[in-house]
Amino acid sequence: MKRFVLAAVLALAVTEPVHAQVGVNIGIQLPGPPTLTVIPGAAVYYAPRAPENIFFYAHQYWLFARGGWYVGHTWNGPWAGVAPAHVPTPLLRVPVRYYRVPPPHWTGSRRDAPPRWEAHYGREWHEEARERQWREREEHWDRGKHEDKGRKH
Repeated sequence: MKRFVLAAVLALAVTEPVHAQVGVNIGIQLPGPPTLTVIPGAAVYYAPRAPENIFFYAHQYWLFARGGWYVGHTWNGPWAGVAPAHVPTPLLRVPVRYYRVPPPHWTGSRRDAPPRWEAHYGREWHEEARERQWREREEHWDRGKHEDKGRKH
């Protein structure tokens, strides 16, 4: 019976898709919580004084280091590696100027535009339908909030 249970657990582990690798030690230790600043026109914050590219989005900390993305629930990890296709689109649209430590291959990129992710990750990353729907709902909500200011109820 034990062998059957072990075989079933192993089979499930192999067949389930893995989107993040939990508990990755990336060697980055922050001395304290980073000061966050909102990126104009985005629902993303960045840490301008952090030693790495640290962002805050959707109640999670995001780190872009060593050519990869990592996510954590707190500013000090633990960090989980995230495949490029699973990084939320608003993070991928952050202009280069908000990356504290841009990779060397971004030299010559426009600082007011997002990085050219296709050059590094290929054309396989794209905005998934769920991300697009979430973004459109957020943009619609934001527009409605500003349009209601002039109305009297």
